[in-house]
Amino acid sequence: EARATVFTVIRMLWREPPEEVRRKAVNGMRKNDNMASAVQRKAYKISVCAVLTALALIFSYVEALFPFQFGIPGMKLGLSNLVVLVALYRIGASYALSVNLARILLSGLLFGGVSAMMYSLAGGMFSFITMLLLKKTKIFSPLGVSMAGGVTHNIGQLTVAALVVENSKIYLYLPALLISGTVTGVLLGFGAVLILNRLKR
Repeated sequence: EARATVFTVIRMLWREPPEEVRRKAVNGMRKNDNMASAVQRKAYKISVCAVLTALALIFSYVEALFPFQFGIPGMKLGLSNLVVLVALYRIGASYALSVNLARILLSGLLFGGVSAMMYSLAGGMFSFITMLLLKKTKIFSPLGVSMAGGVTHNIGQLTVAALVVENSKIYLYLPALLISGTVTGVLLGFGAVLILNRLKR
């Protein structure tokens, strides 16, 4: 194998001028460096995705133990949405979607249930799509994106509830859920801004 490599180099030197050989060698080294950097970036994002998924799952567990419903069904703080928002801005949409789906499925299997998973999936996906679209416009800050995500999360869950119970009167809860979604979205948005600014340092 070593002899074949030597013969290959000799043939290259024989057929091509030294400058051409040097240029190809430099280009090959740069290509290898770029591939290595890409692999390292992907490995970094995957590891961060795993950590954020675990953190979101912990937040979901805390909210399951100590529900903050404020007297209205479906009204909660949604701490795990903070993790999804940070992931969306820090590691990209595809990884943030993975964090969101993994958190919903795992929390539903571990300490929720099929019905809880269904409501969480509807609200989580509706919220994620809204936040992603607003982020892509580059008009809204993370605070505004978070506020819209909080509102649409409650709308998604309420829509599923209306379909399940087959009663449109459940939308009487909508004003209260819109207010709570706005408030929690602002609070989580402030938290996300602080975390993102901290991570930039």
